[in-house]
Amino acid sequence: MNTFDYIIVGAGSAGCVMANKLGADGRKTILLLEAGPMDRDLMIHVPAGVYRTWHEPKLNWNYHTEPEPALDNRSVFMPRGKVVGGSSSINSMVYMRGHPLDYDRWASECGLTQWSYEHCLPYFKAGETSDRGGDDWRGDSGPLGVSKGSYENPLYDAFIAAGEQAGQGRSDDLNGYNPEGVARLDATRTNGRRCSAAVAHLRPALKRGNVTLLVRAMVKRVLFTGNRAYGVALDHKGAERIVHAAHQVILAGGAINSPQLLMLSGVGPADHLSDNGIRPLVNLPGVGRNLQDHASVILQYECTKSFPIHKVDVPWRKAAAGLQWVFTRSGIAASNIWEAGGLIRGNHQVAYPNLQYHFGPVGFEYDDGNIKLQQAFAIHVDQLRPRSRGSVSLKSGNPYDKPAMHFEYLADPGDLDDLVEGVHKTRELVAQNAFDGLRGVELTPGSNVTGEPDIRDWVRSAVSTDFHPCGTCRMGHGPGSVVDDQMRVHGVQGLSVVDASVIPQIMSANLNAPTQMIAARAADYLAGAPQLAPQAAQFAFQQ
Repeated sequence: MNTFDYIIVGAGSAGCVMANKLGADGRKTILLLEAGPMDRDLMIHVPAGVYRTWHEPKLNWNYHTEPEPALDNRSVFMPRGKVVGGSSSINSMVYMRGHPLDYDRWASECGLTQWSYEHCLPYFKAGETSDRGGDDWRGDSGPLGVSKGSYENPLYDAFIAAGEQAGQGRSDDLNGYNPEGVARLDATRTNGRRCSAAVAHLRPALKRGNVTLLVRAMVKRVLFTGNRAYGVALDHKGAERIVHAAHQVILAGGAINSPQLLMLSGVGPADHLSDNGIRPLVNLPGVGRNLQDHASVILQYECTKSFPIHKVDVPWRKAAAGLQWVFTRSGIAASNIWEAGGLIRGNHQVAYPNLQYHFGPVGFEYDDGNIKLQQAFAIHVDQLRPRSRGSVSLKSGNPYDKPAMHFEYLADPGDLDDLVEGVHKTRELVAQNAFDGLRGVELTPGSNVTGEPDIRDWVRSAVSTDFHPCGTCRMGHGPGSVVDDQMRVHGVQGLSVVDASVIPQIMSANLNAPTQMIAARAADYLAGAPQLAPQAAQFAFQQ
């Protein structure tokens, strides 16, 4: 077949959702194209295998940023899933929606009145089956399996108790009534297995028979007749192939690949396209702009008591953990490690949490690309609402050349201030009585890093990504926007972008759950189906 109703480029979080929902009636034909392989690697499906999967070059685009000026000109490793399921097959599985006020800001500040939280909440609920059960905030009959962290370790308990003692708050469910404080986190995990977008959405879609999946298919450009997209050109099995879309071409490659493909196809900043030998079709200066991410630093502390997770990388213990998982889907291997965390405020001036914790009950270091576990515990601290904006641009007109990524981490001084506050807040938390008898020496940044200048220097040297790039095909109606509020690309017909690149302002949490919600809404828009009715739920907003 060379003609389909819909062609979706990218079988990641958004692409899998789109294929499932657009093909739900069984009548439309859909072609889903993925540059990477099938998700057959066992480590994808073992939750604790996350550290192997996101370092596995066969499953990863293995991007690196350009040298970042505010990070001492360091280049930052930027893994992105290149496999069926996309980054949902290699991420740490944390299920977070973002704070409700994030979406209300889209409505008030970006003119996206149909994207307030009450418009998004019914899609979050319809998309999940939470082991917490259904209520005003949570769903109990959706395709995505979501489970609360349940691996038992005293360090998780100490972390949550310390957050309360430090006055940073506590929540029973950060996706529920109280979206602030420390908590046990949810994960996209079902019965001890990773529940990726491929597992949740694509497997059912493929069973219906009207969705065709083509793996190791590298899309090189979108094809146009006049200003209407009619198909794509791709390389598959050593030959170029052209496929046609009767209704719509949908780009779902993510915040890096989607703007790259738009520009390769002649849609983007006209001068930049011409400089790379590409004839501009539509001058859309916003393509590749507005790049955002959560800058992150990791603090680690020795643990004075040894727990089983600290020794699991000993070969026989690792084998035992693997066998336990194979036969019971339980134990250490069934944990995504980052089972606790929090949304907190770095100061009293912010309207809602601007920092995020991810807490793991084990320390780690990398030795020649291999992870080595330590008798320690670790806390990621993310800066949630960066002021800095970066860009994705072409290095050439060759689709096989990786694009240039300038994230501009900490370019705005306020971003550095936030992370410095994050270091102070983390130290404040770990100093609480709850960690007495467990807390050893601070490994990073170290007890010698105390004064503000030293902390600032350390942050610059330590900042990395928390793997949440977004914003490069911004949704909106004004200058700088790329798609409208229904994901249709401005200035052309028959072409949409549906993935994290359309996010106008980054959410105050992980992006996988929001990306799937966005895709579910986009599928209804594209199919002409009515949107789910808005739902208002009460939240414990603190002033």
